[in-house]
Amino acid sequence: MNHSSYENVYVELPKLNLDTVIASNDEVHTVINNWWRASVEKYNESYSNNGEEVFFGKVDKDFREFKRSAQKEVNYLVKESECRKAADSYARATTARTGVLDCSKLHSYKYNEDLFRKVTTLANGKNHGLVFVLDWSGSMSQVLTDTCKQLFNLIWFCKKVAIPFEVYAFTNEWRRGEHDYATGVFKPADRTSHYEKKANLLAVDESFALMNILTSKVSGKELEHQMLNIWRLAYCFGRTYSSPYTYSTRLSLSGTPLNEALITLHQILPKFQKENKLQKVQCIVLTDGEANQLVYHKEVKRQWEKKPVLGTGYINPHTAFLRDRKLGTTYKFGWVS
Repeated sequence: MNHSSYENVYVELPKLNLDTVIASNDEVHTVINNWWRASVEKYNESYSNNGEEVFFGKVDKDFREFKRSAQKEVNYLVKESECRKAADSYARATTARTGVLDCSKLHSYKYNEDLFRKVTTLANGKNHGLVFVLDWSGSMSQVLTDTCKQLFNLIWFCKKVAIPFEVYAFTNEWRRGEHDYATGVFKPADRTSHYEKKANLLAVDESFALMNILTSKVSGKELEHQMLNIWRLAYCFGRTYSSPYTYSTRLSLSGTPLNEALITLHQILPKFQKENKLQKVQCIVLTDGEANQLVYHKEVKRQWEKKPVLGTGYINPHTAFLRDRKLGTTYKFGWVS
């Protein structure tokens, strides 16, 4: 007899309010631009009129050099994509009779039954979309620039072949309060819950957010500026003590809410596919490590209270199951080896 056995627990994904989870692309870059504009103005007032050059001269030069060097690889990706697309269309080509006689074959009517013209139909290629999820955690600080290089190559590829894309960075810092750089006034945090809390739902903390840092919806010029913003941030994170400029605390690197991001993708991916009328959606997660442990909501009965209260408990991988009511299936949690 196993005296240490526990009852199985069946948990489900919460339905999140994406309006509170996702920080819009425009909002994220407004915060970045305002912070650096105030930084430059403050420097110019105190020292000289070349704050922009002092802060961003070297990092912007590095970005331009990387962009030039990356074009060869981006063009190669485009070529490979076109070759694969053509090969796939050829492999799915179909040939059929037209019902019209082929005059060039009439002389062989005595021994050839196939005297009709044929037509080859090439199957249309499927339209694709890409969603990227970038790890915005503290452990990424020294590798974030290299990760951005990988990401940017794929973004430039998507732009060249007209593939819609969205890039999200997961964080626990965006929804925290901060001091305004220019005025010094503290702006309180937004602690609105992302969903209605119920027993046996996986818990998503109020501090969790996805920053929509890049998107195909903006113009090419604006996209380049936004990529430069992210490049500058990555440069600063990798040089904590030598970077000439700082950043908004809302953009700070945080913990690793990767599991929360994966939960949100269950709603983001279908929405992205529907909005862009796509047949295929691929999701790429750029991360370096293990996620924060998830908890779930559970009713807790305490001796000094008449009614149970809604608390949280850790997932036991030996007894916990994830239930999908829509598909009618369950999935067992387990240790990652």
